[in-house]
Amino acid sequence: MKEMKVVNLTKTYGEKVLFDDINFSIQTGERVGLIGVNGTGKSNLLNVITGKDSGEKGEIQTPKGYTMGYLLQEQEFNEELTVFDTIFEGDTPVLVALRNYEKALENLILDAMNEKHQKAYTKAEQAMNDHDAWLAETNAKTILSKLGVIDLEQPIATLSGGQRKRVGLAQVLIQEPDLLVLDEPTNHLDFKTITWLENYLSSYRGALLLVTHDRYFLDRIANRMIELSHGKAIMYSGNYESYIIARAERQEASIRADHKRKQLYTKELAWMRTGAKARSTKQQARINRFSDLEENLQQSNVDDSVEMNLEGSRIGKRVFDLRDASLTFVGHPIIEKFNLLIQAKDRIGISGKNGAGKSTLLNVLAGRISLDSGELVVGETVKVAYYTQMTEEMDPKKRVISFLQEIGEEVETSNGERISVTNLLEQFLFEKSSHGTLIGKLSGGEKRRLYLLKLLMQKPNVLLLDEPTNDLDIATLTVLEDYIETFPGAVISVSHDRYFLDKTAEKLLIFEGEGKIIPYFGTITDYIAEEEEEKMEYQEKRSSDKGSNKETTGSNKAVEKEESKEKFTYLERKEWDSIEQELLDLDTEIVAVQKEMSENGSNSAYLQELQEKLSSLEKTLGEKMTRWEYLSQFENN
Repeated sequence: MKEMKVVNLTKTYGEKVLFDDINFSIQTGERVGLIGVNGTGKSNLLNVITGKDSGEKGEIQTPKGYTMGYLLQEQEFNEELTVFDTIFEGDTPVLVALRNYEKALENLILDAMNEKHQKAYTKAEQAMNDHDAWLAETNAKTILSKLGVIDLEQPIATLSGGQRKRVGLAQVLIQEPDLLVLDEPTNHLDFKTITWLENYLSSYRGALLLVTHDRYFLDRIANRMIELSHGKAIMYSGNYESYIIARAERQEASIRADHKRKQLYTKELAWMRTGAKARSTKQQARINRFSDLEENLQQSNVDDSVEMNLEGSRIGKRVFDLRDASLTFVGHPIIEKFNLLIQAKDRIGISGKNGAGKSTLLNVLAGRISLDSGELVVGETVKVAYYTQMTEEMDPKKRVISFLQEIGEEVETSNGERISVTNLLEQFLFEKSSHGTLIGKLSGGEKRRLYLLKLLMQKPNVLLLDEPTNDLDIATLTVLEDYIETFPGAVISVSHDRYFLDKTAEKLLIFEGEGKIIPYFGTITDYIAEEEEEKMEYQEKRSSDKGSNKETTGSNKAVEKEESKEKFTYLERKEWDSIEQELLDLDTEIVAVQKEMSENGSNSAYLQELQEKLSSLEKTLGEKMTRWEYLSQFENN
């Protein structure tokens, strides 16, 4: 079992201490979620662990030959490379063998009679055998297929942000490192891909360290949590739900301790103010204790529950009314003869395929893009706050509090109370010590949080939110979700975050692409479950129809051909020819390991080693069986 250790690590950013003398380790099989408010140093910690940065003190300890794969929030690719060269970039023997084999195979397919290509293919095939890279090749093709990475010859420079995220994911997953480090892996992914990634990572054989805002994703994958807070790393066992329970219990205990300290502080303060004329050495100890109490109270860092109840502008019943609206964008229909009435207090979630026009619809509602035909009627009292994916320009030399004071020195809450900008910042998780910080020194997430707060201070009665979960930390999202719950106006959100949509949306618009939009009343979890159930029923019906109707009409044949391919590809034929023998070999090896385990029941260390080997073999056998079932449908075609 391999282990990565963080030992006495300290790092600062300017005057701010990100982490102070922290220690923890991650072992093989652990899937660790790293959590904390934006600006606490999560990405900085990942950079130090992976060697992209260093701390002022401490070290990262790993065994010899230990490998790490790192998916950054924003991918850093060589723009001159193709997708293939980027994904298979690396110098491990398996990656080199895979890269050479794929190139040799491609050349052979293009010119099968070329003797040079034949020799290169034979050499590459032998290298695949030498490094046992065939399973890695099958795994690589599965990963690429599931992530929707199709055109391997496409230049990196032409990819969108979402495509780059998928290429980056494919790159690190294919490497299968000892420690997989992922920074916001679900950004730009659709529900289907996120579900596949959840299943893949849940059975990952190495160790996993991830930062994500997706609480469902975190809950289903993590078996351990680390919270970064005020320079410290706090450990929790279990998934996100277990973390929430344990954290609440810890805070409750801390509040009780704070209450006792405050009572003692009050007594000590009374004594100090008596102004005793002469204090003995014994009394000096009491003075020191008073100073310690005062310092502890000042440093008490319990995160209080936050309620955002800012006053909004008055709003009429009708907000937006789209009538027979049509719009084509970059040659693709976004909406066609679309009708939608949005009223006050509506909670609408927009989701679906990437590139289908979800953000474009928000731009239409915000008046930034005009319809090709049809009509958009906007209520007379509508005042929109539009949280876009791009933050407005902020003067880096302006201080945080000054940025908000441009809106006002104080704001009014929904119950008529007036609170200062200082208090508002603290409610929105900006500690008092950060109010005078220059905006240029904030993290990207902190800037997004400040930008959102400025929008909410402007008394909107309609919120348009475009992928808010991509940049905001979980604590801020919780504040925003609670705010939305009591917000008096309409909220329309574009998001792929299932947790956020479940909490904030009562009606969904699912964008299928090419102008097709499916309305759904209910939660996104219900929608996904129903969609999956319908898919399974359809597959069962098709299977039943194939069994009972051997003669298929010409029209049905055409439909079947359109829905699925009918024969092997060249690579699949080659794989099919050897897969049954591989299954037999795996079965034989599993039986041998099980026999050895029964003969060595008293040797616990060796038994553990055999158990790990057995688990690996059984996982490989399961993957091979799944692949065999898929390939078998083309055998006679």
